[in-house]
Amino acid sequence: MPIEFSDFGKRLVLIAGPCVIESEEHVHRMAQGIRAAVGEFVFKASFDKANRTSAEAYRGPGLKEGLRILAGVKAAGFPILTDIHEAGQAEAAAEVADILQIPAFLCRQTDLLIAAGRTGRIVNIKKGQFVAPHDIHRAAEKVASTGNTQVVLTERGSSFGYNNLVVDMRGLKIMRDAGWPVVFDATHSVQLPGGAGASSGGQPQFIGPLARAAVAVGIDGVFVETHDAPEKALSDGANALRLDLLADFWRGLLKVDGAVKGQG
Repeated sequence: MPIEFSDFGKRLVLIAGPCVIESEEHVHRMAQGIRAAVGEFVFKASFDKANRTSAEAYRGPGLKEGLRILAGVKAAGFPILTDIHEAGQAEAAAEVADILQIPAFLCRQTDLLIAAGRTGRIVNIKKGQFVAPHDIHRAAEKVASTGNTQVVLTERGSSFGYNNLVVDMRGLKIMRDAGWPVVFDATHSVQLPGGAGASSGGQPQFIGPLARAAVAVGIDGVFVETHDAPEKALSDGANALRLDLLADFWRGLLKVDGAVKGQG
């Protein structure tokens, strides 16, 4: 079922999938597994992870091959989210993706935001770890200046000392009060950037508590990187949610969302 911008606000939207495309077989298996666990969702995976800690780290299959693989997932009936790192990638990615994502480290890059907006696709902007909640609306306004107001803002934690992130739950309301749907990234928020030396570490035991707290504040969606074997993941496995935990995780969030919105 396709994703529409109006879905953010009508229901709690789930965005889930592996950090990076590891293989064609794996993304199809993950998409089917996530659907079996939660039903309707947006599948996410990156064709390139351009900001890995180490130059030797796996980045993905690249733009052309990655979009070919994601097109196959879309043909199987899944809405797609993927991130872009350069303005020149926007049009090609928009031919496949329903949602174009702007990585946190690039959330102030005007040319990238404008290029994403001009595609007419939904644009999900991840709030940089260095940006205050009351400032990220300016990035949304850059996209909207193209005439495309289909913008979503995602919180993924703020830098807090060395190799650590913290989530200020007040920020979710501040961002939402600016007039844009807000998504909480439950897995990158528990990341320890560079905390494992040549790679990032993570504290996955806090995924559930932080996600429940964010939903209780009142948000429009949850972003969670999911993997069937996080210990073998080629990127961000240390902060991923195990696929076999996803069903209970999502049921719990829906209960909180229903209570907050007066439906339960």
